[in-house]
Amino acid sequence: MAICFGLVVIFGDDIEAARAAARIDPKPWVLRAGAHRIPLHRPMLAKVGGYTELSILPVAVSWHCGLDGSLPRFQLTAAELTELGHQFYELLAQFRGYVAAKVGWDPESLVNPAELRDEWSAELNDGSLHGLVLCDTLHAELGLSSDYEVFQPGYRWIPYRGEEPSGLTAD
Repeated sequence: MAICFGLVVIFGDDIEAARAAARIDPKPWVLRAGAHRIPLHRPMLAKVGGYTELSILPVAVSWHCGLDGSLPRFQLTAAELTELGHQFYELLAQFRGYVAAKVGWDPESLVNPAELRDEWSAELNDGSLHGLVLCDTLHAELGLSSDYEVFQPGYRWIPYRGEEPSGLTAD
């Protein structure tokens, strides 16, 4: 079973905005993680439950990711993954027209608007889903507090606090 670290963005039904984001050429996007320089896989678009989802993964960071083939995995610390995470949010700031986004380990269920409504309401209200970015419209539909900060015009978030040491990190 793959466990993937990356950026997942839900575009709702705005396929043109998703395609524009996916056209970003990952070749110049080599992210820093401590002393490591890590390229990105090509952005992947998928239709998931009525939404268009964009995923961007770093090369050889995830566990058992088919995209990595037989490449040896980078053994990254929580601090190095956090550094990658901040750079993914810099990339996200260039996108427009999305509904929700998050960086982390397997964040897909945390950006699906239906799952946010049905399964994550307590965490949405207590701010424990740090790094979750929501468009202002979804933020209002979910009835969330003003504790969410502005990520960029039209988007709110609980700021990303980074990754914690775990069985998925080198520390």
